[in-house]
Amino acid sequence: MYMTERGLHENGRDYAFRTITDNIIRLELAPGSRISENELASRLGLSRTPVREALQELVKAKLVEVYPQRGSVVSLIDYDLIEEARFVRCVLECAVIELVCDVVTPHQIAELESNVKMQEFWLENFSPEKLMELDNEFHRMLFVIANKHQSYVMMERMSMHFDRVRNMALNAVKDIKIVEDHKEILQAIRDKKPVLARQLMDHHLNRYRVDESAIRQLYPQYMKNR
Repeated sequence: MYMTERGLHENGRDYAFRTITDNIIRLELAPGSRISENELASRLGLSRTPVREALQELVKAKLVEVYPQRGSVVSLIDYDLIEEARFVRCVLECAVIELVCDVVTPHQIAELESNVKMQEFWLENFSPEKLMELDNEFHRMLFVIANKHQSYVMMERMSMHFDRVRNMALNAVKDIKIVEDHKEILQAIRDKKPVLARQLMDHHLNRYRVDESAIRQLYPQYMKNR
């Protein structure tokens, strides 16, 4: 199980929610696997109450399902939920990228460039974990530049289903295009071309549809039947 330190002002429920969610996205807690409250509480150094509360939130988010005889189980991948998450991201991010083209500063462009260079490094020295972290940071930075950080926080909660297939794609797809996508988006930002930037972002966020067959082939046991 992947563990990170508990934040200084993070309560037990939020820490449990964040850690369990992260492990579901990373497939450390694989779709269809059972979840033990007692085991999670022990690993997290918490009582059962905050773990139970976190699992209740994950049930609401449809990342965990509860069955009378089996207990809590990580939900299978549901492409309907992924599509809904993609829709929300596309609406928000395509609007944000246009704002970014209007307000971005040279310093902010340099920060985006640094992020993309690190993506190139970890693509060459292949690390799905680092690529995922830098991918998330690239998109978060765009919302910060556009002064829409709270919109990013709202979107982040809904993106959890989308994030699971993003992580799978890093392992399933041989010719990964996300870094090239980010380079093209960054160039459109440099050139202050909002229409082109919006088109590139839309293409980038729809890439999961192209990757679906590869993901299903590698992870058939994780998929919910349509």
